[in-house]
Amino acid sequence: MPLSDIGSLVLVGAGKMGGAMLHGWLRKGMSPRAVAIVDPHIGSEAFSMLIEYSIAHHKDAADITEPADVVVLAVKPQQMGEALPALRRVVGPTTLVVSIAAGTTLATLAAALGDGPIIRVMPNTPAQVGQGMSVAVGNAAVTPTHRRLVTGLLDAVGKSAWIDDEALIDAVTGLSGSGPAYVFLMVEALAAAGEKAGLPRDLAMLLARQTVVGAGALMGGVPTDAATLRKNVTSPGGTTAAALAVLMGETGWQGLIDEAVAAAVRRSRELAG
Repeated sequence: MPLSDIGSLVLVGAGKMGGAMLHGWLRKGMSPRAVAIVDPHIGSEAFSMLIEYSIAHHKDAADITEPADVVVLAVKPQQMGEALPALRRVVGPTTLVVSIAAGTTLATLAAALGDGPIIRVMPNTPAQVGQGMSVAVGNAAVTPTHRRLVTGLLDAVGKSAWIDDEALIDAVTGLSGSGPAYVFLMVEALAAAGEKAGLPRDLAMLLARQTVVGAGALMGGVPTDAATLRKNVTSPGGTTAAALAVLMGETGWQGLIDEAVAAAVRRSRELAG
């Protein structure tokens, strides 16, 4: 379903992620006249689009008098309890609800908004530059048409995938939802190691950042799997091989990453109650 066919979409929460998604939707053909933003403290990116495209803006969902075709919940998880009751007039029996709030389950959303079609999504922050990864799961009321519509919304800011078991959302959160922070930490660590090896701080950070940016672009631009790409840059007995012997050793990277993702998964389950 083309985004241009959506008659009315209410975006609840227009911070960094909500603003990034709105930017992607408009770029992919959604009519600005179809969108209404609900947020008392709208983010700078969404505010600029609000002005440029004359998008309707409400500080309170109570100002909207008719149910929308689609409602996207992009508020912070701790704000969800306050946001949900205010949406009862916006969410009709056929309204498709899409939530990108971590820790809020399909059951919680249904208890507040009814048993209509609800889809829970775990995106990540590279959506801000059109390179996000989003994973979605829906309740029993979600149809193939709903899935196609939401796939279009998510693919406007990157790539998407679907799962059938909501319990897997915690693992998705631990891997890709929190994953960008792991990469940023790796850049920090690489730069610090370069500085310890004698490089000036600014140069070390430039090298670390561009190495990760370039490696990501290479991986995204070719069909080759990650293990083969690693082997392609590793000459036997060379400098890369010496470094990988440390990173892939008994006390190396894999065990640490396993523990980190497991900790994020546990915390995701705790937040969901």
